[in-house]
Amino acid sequence: MNFDDFIKLRSKIENIQLPAEASQFKMSPPFRKELLEENRIKMKTARKAAVMALFYPNQAYETMLVLILRNTYKGVHSAQIGFPGGKLELEDESLKSAAIRETFEEVGVREQDIEVWREISNLYIPPSHFLVQPYIGIVEKTPVFLKQDAEVKAIIEVPLTEFLNENSVVTKTVTTSYIEKIDVPAFVLQDYVVWGATAMMLSEVKDILKEVCYL
Repeated sequence: MNFDDFIKLRSKIENIQLPAEASQFKMSPPFRKELLEENRIKMKTARKAAVMALFYPNQAYETMLVLILRNTYKGVHSAQIGFPGGKLELEDESLKSAAIRETFEEVGVREQDIEVWREISNLYIPPSHFLVQPYIGIVEKTPVFLKQDAEVKAIIEVPLTEFLNENSVVTKTVTTSYIEKIDVPAFVLQDYVVWGATAMMLSEVKDILKEVCYL
């Protein structure tokens, strides 16, 4: 999709009713509902984090989405694909501010260049005990990415057309924090497998975009 055409979707994206869990569960591991029931009380004390679904034009003015491959470390999200983002810090005025700051720190997009369109549905991640608030935002010019080497192994640029293609959704066998070798729904984007929390948030972004394109 041409980026000018994407920009024209702004008012629809800002005003659409969010599909929320209806979208998230399309890409959730099969045990997700049981985990949520088990953690209803615990969720009230969850740590806060924010991430950014950041769209931008490439040199050919195609609409792109940036994701990151996290470094390998001792943690539940080691070596996984995610959005730029991270935990809420004392310096942050809001979750939106945290998402913008973390996007700058992880992929080098200047905070003043990021325009946030809206927040979408938050998501609780039981293994890390985080409640994550995603945002949809844009950068109007092709960004020069600069990855944070300490946390980011690779920056992944995904064409919107690839993201919206139904063939990007597959089933993969993965090992989770709870079960070894279980089949889960996943996206395959730029040859990277995206599953779990990021896939669930991507699912809502995808459903929003699919809907507004036909409104």
